[in-house]
Amino acid sequence: MDGRSRLEKAGIEAIDVALGRSHRTDPVSGSSGGPAGNGRLTAWTGLVLLVLFVAELVTLLDVRGLIGWHLALGVILVPPALLKTATTGWRIVGYYIGHEPYRQAGPPPVLLRFLGPLVIVGSLALLATGVALVLLGQRSSRQTLIAVLGLRVYMLTLHQGAFAAWAVVTGLHVLARIWPAWRMTRPARPRVPGGRNRGVALLATLVLSVALAGWVLTHQNGWDLCVPGL
Repeated sequence: MDGRSRLEKAGIEAIDVALGRSHRTDPVSGSSGGPAGNGRLTAWTGLVLLVLFVAELVTLLDVRGLIGWHLALGVILVPPALLKTATTGWRIVGYYIGHEPYRQAGPPPVLLRFLGPLVIVGSLALLATGVALVLLGQRSSRQTLIAVLGLRVYMLTLHQGAFAAWAVVTGLHVLARIWPAWRMTRPARPRVPGGRNRGVALLATLVLSVALAGWVLTHQNGWDLCVPGL
């Protein structure tokens, strides 16, 4: 099979997964549910992240007027993003070290296997530069970090660049994963052990997110925040 045929096959495989025409069968094992439990926690966390990211994108319609919401939502996103990175990483490690339930579940389609690390790096870069902006403050965020060919690069520039890269890879990721994630979180699906622990983990992550957002709003380091009711 030549390179073009492999690429076409990989593309068809990714589209079939995105449309729900094919999917992996995750084995259930142990008190945590094994790959099936990991898949459900990843799916729920991904849907929470999608809602939060959409809300964050809405603030871009008037980023100056909604800067308080923009910063708060950006911080709220950090713990769920780290949780999803951890659950995804756990699955990847389990597969490549030869843990039988994860080997049995198999890897994602080839194109999504390459896209996944880009989504993780893009998301973490976007959130890391956003947190750096909060810590630096409004004035320091516009100070020159480096100058390349006469162009000045600010922390704000890095954040904007990270956003552009993230938007591309995450948009593709969402198109490929939103329907499988929705199917995985439907109540009609077979019960998988460890549901309470997964719920506690997700709830604790959201509580931490809100606590961090509260801290940002009270230690905003020179940002002109406008959050109604706060």
